[in-house]
Amino acid sequence: MFTDPQAEKYSIAHTTEESTVLKKLNRETHAKILKARMLSGHMQGKLLEMISCMLQPSVVLEIGTYTGYSAICLSKGLAKGGTIHTIDHNEELEDFSRSFFRDAGIEDSIEYHIGEALEVLPSINGPFDLVFLDADKENYIAYYDEVIDKVRRGGVILADNVLWSGKVFSEEAAGNDPEAHALIQFNGYVHNDPRVENLMLPFRDGLSIIRKIVD
Repeated sequence: MFTDPQAEKYSIAHTTEESTVLKKLNRETHAKILKARMLSGHMQGKLLEMISCMLQPSVVLEIGTYTGYSAICLSKGLAKGGTIHTIDHNEELEDFSRSFFRDAGIEDSIEYHIGEALEVLPSINGPFDLVFLDADKENYIAYYDEVIDKVRRGGVILADNVLWSGKVFSEEAAGNDPEAHALIQFNGYVHNDPRVENLMLPFRDGLSIIRKIVD
């Protein structure tokens, strides 16, 4: 977390509250599911919702479903008849996530893919309007390369955890953490890609907003 705690507390107090479904999902994820810190949560979820509402995407791709919080947030701006393709390798979470998709009334908009993302992605057709990348960090470049040609011009890729608790600040800080080293390479790779423009936000654990500007 890179935000001053007092500033974060004030910001939360002045941000629209979670919906009833998201509050329940947040609570039950922390009570029942391992690694609950992986949940997007209130502030990031609202940011995802805002971006989706501004873009009004017809096709959204999410790599890393977890318990479905972020997918529900991304669905808020979905165009009528739009689809969210969400991919996760953990089949044990599917029933849990689907139950909240039903509660949120978005089950008909969700295409839920179980499997390794690099194996699933070739079968999903674009063009994508919005992509949320929030899975294993060591494959971020591979995921990016797989999806970038399917993102429409003006489409957006969001990449989570790009600051990795500050371990990306130097190779020394990354130490023996392979995900930190992978993120250092990913951040540089995106920054030097002439097809996109990018904004890295020191928000939570870092969020990059990457907009495709040329095909």
